[in-house]
Amino acid sequence: MTVCHPIAIFPFHGKKTAAAPFIKHMQRREFLKLTGCGAAGAAFAPWGALRGEPGRGQPNVLFIMSDEHNATVLGANGNRIIWTPNLDGLAARGVSFDACYCNSPLCVPSRESFLSGKYVSRTGVWGNDCELPRADIPSVPSLLNAAGYDSCLCGKMHLAADRRYGYTDVGGNFNTSRKTGNVSRRPADKLPGKGLSDRFDSFHTGDHSSILQHDEAVTRGTVEFLKSRKAGEKPFFLTVGYLAPHFPLIVPEKYWKAYEGRVPMPNIPPGYLDALPLNYKHMRAGFQMEHVPPETVKRGRELYYGLTQWLDEQVGQVLAALRASPFAENTAIVYTSDHGENMGEHGLWWKNAMFDSATRVPLIMGGSPRWTGGTRRAGACSLVDVARTLVELGGGTAPADWDGTSMLPWLASAGATWKDQAIAEYYSHPIASGYAMIRKGPYKYTYHTPAEIGRASCRERV
Repeated sequence: MTVCHPIAIFPFHGKKTAAAPFIKHMQRREFLKLTGCGAAGAAFAPWGALRGEPGRGQPNVLFIMSDEHNATVLGANGNRIIWTPNLDGLAARGVSFDACYCNSPLCVPSRESFLSGKYVSRTGVWGNDCELPRADIPSVPSLLNAAGYDSCLCGKMHLAADRRYGYTDVGGNFNTSRKTGNVSRRPADKLPGKGLSDRFDSFHTGDHSSILQHDEAVTRGTVEFLKSRKAGEKPFFLTVGYLAPHFPLIVPEKYWKAYEGRVPMPNIPPGYLDALPLNYKHMRAGFQMEHVPPETVKRGRELYYGLTQWLDEQVGQVLAALRASPFAENTAIVYTSDHGENMGEHGLWWKNAMFDSATRVPLIMGGSPRWTGGTRRAGACSLVDVARTLVELGGGTAPADWDGTSMLPWLASAGATWKDQAIAEYYSHPIASGYAMIRKGPYKYTYHTPAEIGRASCRERV
């Protein structure tokens, strides 16, 4: 049976919870001083026209993409518990978006959809083992290179070892994977799951992890790039690829202690899990998350908050290096994430679902005086829109068949006409069929394709 799930979405105004002790009484002037939005913030001065033209008028672009950042766990989005002063400071001098979505709630499909400016159903990148159809496909970095930029990558974009799509690595080689092209799904009648995933064993404090080590190296590489880059060189499009706050949820104890006992538990009414669509039941079974102890849920959510704060500090180091560089007056800054994190909501962890916890991502754009500081945009958009926007910002021309729409007029004026639409698709592990969602205005509609009962798990080249 086909299962269709229309869901009403209401404007997000932030959850009213107890403010963190260290920010509860902070005055606006103190906050601006702390985050560099006062006198130091003046370094982000006018850089000319909103749309760059080839030559001296082109802005540098600092594009920061984290991994698995739930859009609600951000002070600038109304969360009164999380401490994210650096991202909040960027929002205070830029534009924040209430309803930005990834185009697939999985790392590689999302990132390569962004790079190619196309929906996943048009790229064939359904799973993490897939790659774009060819190495020379028009991409955000290659199109900006054609417009006169140096497109540089510091950090993870989940690319194959032999694919860069126009990027030049800086700070080291963070992308060394091999792609098989395989996508796996589950037989529709293969329920229930067994046991509890060992991923939950990594819900603890610690000073070392693969995520922390990776991201500290990314910060070092980015800071060094900004220090060593010479004024007068080509404009740069620098992508900074962080892994936090992606699991494993390991963070130094002080970051967890700041949130111990302060993060609300998910609200899951009696009978709710039994009423989930078949694909989400498969997700709970396949990821072995059907019987997560309440204490593990509590600890995981607290650690996730702590890891998000840790990430904010890494971003703060990058923004400080930019302010100290010769490029502060001519750099547009964009922060977003490849997808969200369910955090135990709806009985789910990680991503992969069409709930807003997994598909809605933070998006902040700053650095231009024409992007009025501290303003918000309520309409729905997605990362393919960000892709076209960045190309046009640099004076490049995106292919006519790209799926995104330039946000530049909307950035310049909240009253500009905007399509108010976002689409996401998923057809990977560990589900039985696939699903797609469309967010249009205040509503979101999710469609689950029919599952074939008795069908074996399939692996196909895409």
